[in-house]
Amino acid sequence: MSESNKRRIHDKTGGPATLISEGCNVAGVISGDGDFLVSGEVEGEGDLSGSLTIAPNGFWKGSISASVVIVAGTVEGDIVADGRVEISDTARITGTVTGEAIAVAEGAIVQGNMKTTGKTDPVGFVEKRKSSKPKSEETEETEEAAESH
Repeated sequence: MSESNKRRIHDKTGGPATLISEGCNVAGVISGDGDFLVSGEVEGEGDLSGSLTIAPNGFWKGSISASVVIVAGTVEGDIVADGRVEISDTARITGTVTGEAIAVAEGAIVQGNMKTTGKTDPVGFVEKRKSSKPKSEETEETEEAAESH
């Protein structure tokens, strides 16, 4: 499978992102244009006109409003996207997720509601990118899923 078929929304964002790196803690309101990548921790509101990516080690507590939202880490709060929302297999979300279209990978945990504002229904997909979960954890989940069927 080509690399272009492995990624979804993330490949469609462009330009350098504003980075909140691992080990960095930010509190307050974050607003701005352009793309944002969170590998650290944010506590507060986000009002962004570009894309927001929460990396696997990233954590956000508070509401998020952005054009496109990609979650691979943890979000405790509501997410509102003007466009699409992508929820990867490592994502953990507590809150309402709203977007034009929502893609949810197998293995993601969403405790809350999902609302689509577009004409399409929520979409499920199998994550094609390499998971950040340890191999033993992936094997255990696969075996548990097989046993439950």
